[in-house]
Amino acid sequence: MSRNAAISRARNHLDSGGFETVLSRLVAIPSESQNPERTLQIAEYLDELRCMLEELGCDCQHLTAAGADFLYAERKEDGALPTVLGYGHGDVVRGMDESWAAGMSPWRLARLDDRWYGRGVADNKGQHAINLASLRAVLETRGRLGFNLKYLIEMGEEVDSPGLRELCTTHRKLLRADLFMASDGPRLSEHRPTIFLGSRGCVTFDISINARESAYHSGNWGGLLSDPAIQLAHALATIVSPSGRILIPEWLPNGLPDSVRRALADCVVDGGLGEPEIDPAWGEPGLTPSEQVYGWCSFDVLAISCGNPQAPVNAIPPSAWARCQLRFVVGVDQEDFLPALRRHLVSSGLDMVQVTPSPSDGVFLATRLDPEDPWARWAQASIARTTQKSPAILPNFAGSLPNDIFANVLDLPTLWVPHAYPGCRQHAADEHMPIGLAREALEVMAGLYWDLGEPDTLPSARRG
Repeated sequence: MSRNAAISRARNHLDSGGFETVLSRLVAIPSESQNPERTLQIAEYLDELRCMLEELGCDCQHLTAAGADFLYAERKEDGALPTVLGYGHGDVVRGMDESWAAGMSPWRLARLDDRWYGRGVADNKGQHAINLASLRAVLETRGRLGFNLKYLIEMGEEVDSPGLRELCTTHRKLLRADLFMASDGPRLSEHRPTIFLGSRGCVTFDISINARESAYHSGNWGGLLSDPAIQLAHALATIVSPSGRILIPEWLPNGLPDSVRRALADCVVDGGLGEPEIDPAWGEPGLTPSEQVYGWCSFDVLAISCGNPQAPVNAIPPSAWARCQLRFVVGVDQEDFLPALRRHLVSSGLDMVQVTPSPSDGVFLATRLDPEDPWARWAQASIARTTQKSPAILPNFAGSLPNDIFANVLDLPTLWVPHAYPGCRQHAADEHMPIGLAREALEVMAGLYWDLGEPDTLPSARRG
């Protein structure tokens, strides 16, 4: 019975073909939460995960909140031991069946060039399958986990996690733990293990100008009627500079904490082969690329329209519209984002611009565990011991996850250990996971779970 034996068992699960069999079964379930016709498949996936968790000796129960379905599992070994809450989401985005490479299907696992292809292999089926397999390797090696396990599976993360906040609020006592540890999102790069400690927040909103009911001939009325497209362009120019620098002070933190700057000092943003080159002059001056994407806020225009772009006519359009997005970090007041924008536009003489929350997207809040927190240091040491590599420590994920629910509602330190990489094509056709990355991820998680069963080595703060 040893740590190395558990890691070897997890690795052999992949090399023997066992992990591929499990992953193939999970990918074959088209659990598209964006597709209302997939209700049965959503339930089928939860049943599949129930079986996997029961094989770990967990007691499972079906929970609902706000009309959404969840699977909760618990293995209690000893009340004196620490408790870890795990999480994963079994839903996926639409398969985009017709867009995959010839001969491939999003619902059939394919192996090509030492990669697995299929919808969910990176986001998130492959990731929580790795974690469950690693738990099993530790259990079979040690005969017990050495800690208490709680696990939550949701089926709506790709549609803004409906019901998750309500569930965690209602069942706060049930979900009580000492640590939250899960996997989602990409590593910093394919070959560097990564820990991220939170996520950037995200708010999506529309800005629009509705000047009049209809368009008017630009020859007869040009120069007499305001042009909403021009006004909208000026509005955007007051929000962000030509080089992408945010110009609304309320949208920015006071600065970059020293612990965040130190953590990001050796982190190089690299999406891998085929990914775009970074524009070095874009964004906040004086920040490195990693500080810009992991430590700062960013504003983008996701879509913009006026008139008829496909068939322009000689007319002044009656309206103009843009959907915008702000991703933000800890240190800014998310309650003031849209009020601050309205104040800013009025002070710029653009009071005709309307600001409304986007009807299709909720607000994710920003979270960040301090990179020098004892749990972060513990995870860093465990991964380094397993891989002989220095893992990247990201204060927060560049994208957005419902991490604030675990960090704020459940009041847990949060560790995310991602098993995808930036070029994995999640949310696109040909989603994939490098098999070498999966092998290393199984080793990493087996090491972490083994070390969780060594209570004398853990941070002393107990919450469970």
